[in-house]
Amino acid sequence: MMDNTSQHNFIMHHHMELSTLTMYSENSTTNNTSAREQNSTTCSLRIPQELFLTLGLISLVENILVVLAIIKNRNLHSPMYYFICCLAVSDMLVSVANVVETIVMLLTEHGLLVVTPEMLRHLDNVIDIMNCSSVVSSLSFLCTIAADRYITIFYALRYHSIMTTQRAVTIIAMVWLTSITASILFIVYHSHTAVIVCLVTFFCITLVFTAVLYMHMFILAHVHSRRIMAIYKSRRQGTSMKGAITLTILLGVFILCWGPFFLHLILILTCPTTPFCTCFFSYFNLFLILIICNSLIDPLIYAYRSQELRKTLKELLFCSCLTFRCDSILECLFPWKFT
Repeated sequence: MMDNTSQHNFIMHHHMELSTLTMYSENSTTNNTSAREQNSTTCSLRIPQELFLTLGLISLVENILVVLAIIKNRNLHSPMYYFICCLAVSDMLVSVANVVETIVMLLTEHGLLVVTPEMLRHLDNVIDIMNCSSVVSSLSFLCTIAADRYITIFYALRYHSIMTTQRAVTIIAMVWLTSITASILFIVYHSHTAVIVCLVTFFCITLVFTAVLYMHMFILAHVHSRRIMAIYKSRRQGTSMKGAITLTILLGVFILCWGPFFLHLILILTCPTTPFCTCFFSYFNLFLILIICNSLIDPLIYAYRSQELRKTLKELLFCSCLTFRCDSILECLFPWKFT
């Protein structure tokens, strides 16, 4: 059994490096320990654990509200919003992992929790799987939403026959199954360089795929819209382009928030011992904050870009402020059940 100080140091290490990256980094920098320590001292950045906890809780509440709003409003029961709902769940995984980890760290730091190294290793693996599942599923659902918008724009008349609810549910199930399976494999084989290569490759492939769809959508959408004479179809075109613009914003925020993390992975492979890279590694806590901020910003984008979702979120907040009775809350979430 470790004493409280040892436990705290063991847990604190996770916010400095993800376990997968730490083990790989330690193996590749054994002969350069003194130089790395000197760089870490000059480039170190300390972020209070309370900030992690606060951002994680806010992000968790926001994404729960988005999921509840989509469930509540039957006007939002469409494939695109199903995918957005799954994207919110992906963000929730990061929030839950961060909140649980930070609470354990704070409790251990203040001597309120005594855990064994074995328990900490299991907790670390679960948190890593949740984080890895989040990034893989987020990228997958961003690609799925891009494909959905593409079909909406260029195959408007056939959209409902192509993207049926059954197909959307099948896609969602496949994405989650693949994401969880891949994450478990990544953690099991964390010591292999191939794990980092696969993550970086997947990140690049999804960005290229989405960029190609965007280029086709935005370059040809203007030409395509001129050929549309029917009023209904013109309105549908405008709505579809609005959805594509929303996705562009989501993808841009994702790249800004997750980009430093993936650059971190690339540098681990290319220059694990150079002064610049070791200094860059020491800012890993900041990269974690950016990842949490992505989960926090996404719901704001959904609400800003969708009037229907924004209205439903206001109704949810209004209901929660007025009453805490169980039957009233259920009536607020599922009004059609009480009519």
